[in-house]
Amino acid sequence: MFDYKLLAALAAVVEQAGFERAAQVLGLSQSAVSQRIKLLEARVGQPVLVRATPPTPTDIGRRLLNHVQQVRLLERDLQSQVPALDDGALPERLRIALNADSLATWWADAVGEFCARYRLLLELVVEDQDVGLKRMRAGDVAACVCATDRPVAGARSLALGAMRYRALASPAFIARHFSQGVNARSLAQAPAIVFGPDDLLQHRYLAALGIDGGFIHHLCPSSEGFLRMALAGMGWGLVPERQVRGELERGELVELVAQRPIDVPLYWHHWRNGGDLLDRLTRHLGQATSHSLVALGDAAGR
Repeated sequence: MFDYKLLAALAAVVEQAGFERAAQVLGLSQSAVSQRIKLLEARVGQPVLVRATPPTPTDIGRRLLNHVQQVRLLERDLQSQVPALDDGALPERLRIALNADSLATWWADAVGEFCARYRLLLELVVEDQDVGLKRMRAGDVAACVCATDRPVAGARSLALGAMRYRALASPAFIARHFSQGVNARSLAQAPAIVFGPDDLLQHRYLAALGIDGGFIHHLCPSSEGFLRMALAGMGWGLVPERQVRGELERGELVELVAQRPIDVPLYWHHWRNGGDLLDRLTRHLGQATSHSLVALGDAAGR
């Protein structure tokens, strides 16, 4: 039989990225959390954590974390069906990995009503759409939105649609850097704005234009900050169309190459045995995103 106090300690250490914060969340001393991890490792006969900064789960640790995520969701389902089992504790937050651009555009509108109806609390882990699935593989989240359609073992994926991006810059930036047109040389010399080191969207966009070469760039891991930098004339960047409709209409931002968007497909991944609430959320997202995202059959730049 599993000792769920030991599993809860493992989950807290991974989710809180360290023993000290895990101890605060669990209301224990740091040494008590460490002892629980050691006891769990003694039970399974091998390490469950790599003691690094932050601590990361081993292969067996990931399997245990996946189990914990699913048990939490099933327990919530059971408490809703058998109110006498509700011990009055605060409900678990559903941990979801989500890319920043989705969070800044369609996500809240898509899930707001659902969360209110089911009194669902969320803990959002912001990751680039190309790497969010790593969080599920590590057992750190119960679901994620990412650009990969193939689910990890024990999970399912659902195609949500695509986010349409356009390469934009301020009129002053375009006049300064692209007075002779948009080409490989001008793009190599004009600073771009990139979300982070895992963001390869600019590379894909340039490849679609037939341009193969390096470019200089800022790094800005914030969707709102990214837009502010573009408006301030600091660089050109690929911005979600949904986020900048007003700026485009007012002429505050201009497309580098007219009518050359690039679309990023988005998929919802969730644990197969995540319980009724996660299944309901999945069905809800499948319907809600049809109004927010581009249908994959109409996507460009793929």
